[in-house]
Amino acid sequence: MAAIVMIVGLCFGATARAHFKLNMNVRIIHVEHLGDGLRVYLRTPMPYLVGDKTGPVGEDGLPQPAPFTTNRKEGERTVHFVDAASLRSDPLGLGQIAAEGLQLEVDGRVLEPIVVMLRVYPIGQEPDFATLEEARSALHQGHPIFPKDTPDAYVGDTIVDVLVRYDAAATINNYELSSRLDPGLPGQEETANLILDHGPGGAKVFRTRGLMRAPVMITRSTFAAASTFIWEGVRHILGGFDHVLFVLCLVLGATGFGSLISRATGFTVGHSVTLTAGFFGYVPKGTWFAPTVETGIALSIIYAAVIALMPLQERAGRARRMFLVTAAIGLLHGLGFSFVLHEILKIDSPDIWQSLLSFNLGVEIGQLAIVIAVWPTLLLLQRANENAWRIGRICLATGCIAVAAFWSVERVAGGISIL
Repeated sequence: MAAIVMIVGLCFGATARAHFKLNMNVRIIHVEHLGDGLRVYLRTPMPYLVGDKTGPVGEDGLPQPAPFTTNRKEGERTVHFVDAASLRSDPLGLGQIAAEGLQLEVDGRVLEPIVVMLRVYPIGQEPDFATLEEARSALHQGHPIFPKDTPDAYVGDTIVDVLVRYDAAATINNYELSSRLDPGLPGQEETANLILDHGPGGAKVFRTRGLMRAPVMITRSTFAAASTFIWEGVRHILGGFDHVLFVLCLVLGATGFGSLISRATGFTVGHSVTLTAGFFGYVPKGTWFAPTVETGIALSIIYAAVIALMPLQERAGRARRMFLVTAAIGLLHGLGFSFVLHEILKIDSPDIWQSLLSFNLGVEIGQLAIVIAVWPTLLLLQRANENAWRIGRICLATGCIAVAAFWSVERVAGGISIL
């Protein structure tokens, strides 16, 4: 009973649309190696730079605006806009805030940043930034610091591109990157950071989540780069309660080790196919599609839990076709995985297949971790007390059904509101 309470408490409190991250949660860092230092091309949402820099509330009831912003009342709330005039009068000032927040360390020594250029774009007007060539183009001298004749732009809907130079006496191979920014934004710990290190032999792509308070070690090691995507795949499945519950229900419904392997393999085959297909865009693009997939994932949990509640003989009769069933369900979950990966990577990013395969491997490791944690415990309980095992299985499966039913209703309602 404690287990069912824990499942319900955790999962009802979790977001029902965990796969979809706003563009504002993504930061991209291109690092170009030079003979005498590094050039860093940073793309970051503007709130990360000014979110903690508003002043006290004045007599007009508005807080003192953060640098390069203005405040305005809209109804009862304060709204923050980009101050285009301030940007144009001090074209590198906002870039200095970004440079001071990004710390680059070599052999224990923090390098001094030199801001070279800044560009600011309302979301939807920003150029591509997936490759080094695109980053260079985005920060081209010919572009205005802020698009002319642009209506008021919300700070929350604004992207900042900064070019920073770090001088050194010799070629830099390994270094550490960290961020000293703490804007206090909701969801900032889920920030997706993509670091692309462009050195001899091509680019290495690293992935980390959060504010980067802890330094990220960047090397020319292919394994080091791939391991960051493996870890992200593990974190995604273990942190995605819908995926955890589905794998739990697969384990609960297995009639033996062979049945478990068949189910897990089918799920792996299915989600590997659509993770790749979804990432490369070979799926419908209508607004209806993402809510439909999320609702389907919730319904798949209900299906797997109902199977787990069936008598052993009936479950055994379905064992032969469960491989195909779990493979079909895996197709749905793979689309969910691809949605989050697509927010991190772009199709033309360097080392795309290495990153994609590494993320998929991480998903498999996360899935295996759930199986290893649950399967032996269930076996021990079943052998120790058959009645206790039966009651526990019913409680766990019923809890999963309740949570998934709640998610299904919530996601259907969310999908209707989008349409």
